[in-house]
Amino acid sequence: MTIWIAIGATAVGCYLVKLLGLLVPAAALERPLVQRLSALLPVALLAALTAQQTFSDQGALALDARGAGLAAAALALVLRAPFLVVVGAAVVATAGVRALGG
Repeated sequence: MTIWIAIGATAVGCYLVKLLGLLVPAAALERPLVQRLSALLPVALLAALTAQQTFSDQGALALDARGAGLAAAALALVLRAPFLVVVGAAVVATAGVRALGG
């Protein structure tokens, strides 16, 4: 029963956040600062999440195969590879490092 209460509370909370976003006046959303922040904030949050998931293991710094995969993906992006090639490079690099015992 507790899990259903948590699910219900989460659903209500999500609905209220969505409603709050709809109640923001249009004039506030048209400010240049708000437009810049709304463009940059998702990128920053995704980068932080990627770094935390890649270099953290139970709260400690971890340098393992995931870092090699991220580096391979970054290199593929710099070389302007298609998305599937980027993902494939990350997978191959991570699997290779793990196969070598890293």
